[in-house]
Amino acid sequence: MAVSLSDDSFDSDDFEESHEINVTPFIDVILVLLIIFMVAAPLSTVDLPVDLPTSTANSQKKPDKPVYLTIKADLSLAIGETPVSRNDLASAIDNALGASKERRLFLRADRAVPYGEVMTILEALRKDGYLKVSLVALEGVAASRPSEGSAATGIAK
Repeated sequence: MAVSLSDDSFDSDDFEESHEINVTPFIDVILVLLIIFMVAAPLSTVDLPVDLPTSTANSQKKPDKPVYLTIKADLSLAIGETPVSRNDLASAIDNALGASKERRLFLRADRAVPYGEVMTILEALRKDGYLKVSLVALEGVAASRPSEGSAATGIAK
């Protein structure tokens, strides 16, 4: 409860109530929350340096907790940010997806990775029963004239 002192109330000992809201604590709380979100936002992104190719295909809705399989430029593999060997790939994906082969797996490959290597990984995933694999690319602008050999990213089956 706030009070207001006015010039015409010198004779009275009673203070008059003020019906204004003090917004200073509210602004302080909002600024603290803003700082927390500014610090936390960069921590929630994946930090593997991968030079992804661009695509002009329509982007698909991403699930709440996507699982990324990354092929880095040196041909090493990682699930999320955890490095994994090729021999342990199937068991690591089972752990990441919760042994559900119906969940979608997102495959990211560096631009420097040969196409044959990407196909080798896709074939290994298909052999292990992972048929829902999406290829990840950066969103780009549409080219002025499409080339014959260009293809959009999509779902590998």
